[in-house]
Amino acid sequence: MKKLSAKAVLALCMAVFGTVPLFVRLIPLSSAEIALWRAVLAAICIVAYLAAGRKRLRLSDYKGRAPLFLLSGAAMGANWVLLFESYRHITVSVATLVYYTAPVMVTAASALLLREKISRFQAVCMGLVLLGLVLIVNPAGAGGADAGLGILMALGSAVLYATVIMLNRMTEGVPGVQRTLLQFFSAIAVLLPYVLLGGGLSIGGIDARGLAALVTLGALHTGLAYCLYFGSIQSLKGREIAILSYIDPLVAVLLSALLLREPFTLLQGLGGAMILFFTFLSERGSLRPPEAQAGRLYKK
Repeated sequence: MKKLSAKAVLALCMAVFGTVPLFVRLIPLSSAEIALWRAVLAAICIVAYLAAGRKRLRLSDYKGRAPLFLLSGAAMGANWVLLFESYRHITVSVATLVYYTAPVMVTAASALLLREKISRFQAVCMGLVLLGLVLIVNPAGAGGADAGLGILMALGSAVLYATVIMLNRMTEGVPGVQRTLLQFFSAIAVLLPYVLLGGGLSIGGIDARGLAALVTLGALHTGLAYCLYFGSIQSLKGREIAILSYIDPLVAVLLSALLLREPFTLLQGLGGAMILFFTFLSERGSLRPPEAQAGRLYKK
């Protein structure tokens, strides 16, 4: 894929990721069941993609890493559940911007657990991201009566996504699409019993609009978009990917304000700008090679 085409495809994928909250809001199912069907539909799409490209997925090749895939898949599924649930309690813009602190969490975890060095510049950027987070998590402007709970859920989802990224670094060498498929299988294995024990499947009772939104979320936003995402980043540098990844939260914030008409205060706007800007600067100031940063990027 040519670089210009790869950038266009990646930009499109990020714009699609930014519309995830809008479709989640249209699905009258529990957050856990939405996450379950998202993983199922996405797995079907990726299996079809690999079959069309005559790419094999031999589980025996990854047998020694099975616990890591199971753990990362469980974290991915729980991440979705908390993120989707946060949309029910706070505005999409606040949930998205709180969730976008995940890259900074990865940087901090890498320093604590892997002894990676953090420059003084990065440390300052991380502190300013936290200050932006303080401005964002103002319950009075987050929307909903139980905004505090929604903010905690969004923070929890960011921690879980950072966990997925850290675990992905332990499975380097496995192609992105194949690794994601294995994580989807693991997420299904964890979410299915949880949903069944929590009241069972309710998909048979949703309306046509909800069903269409669910299929779009699983097949387009996840299955197809992830395949295109991993195909496009092969031709791009880590910093190019990082810059284009900001299309996602910007689209989500714009949809929240313009389409959903959700409140967003000036103070929260300042906090959101600080999170995005200083997260970007922190990534640019990383001591790791640019190409190695691609695995740390934000995806819903």
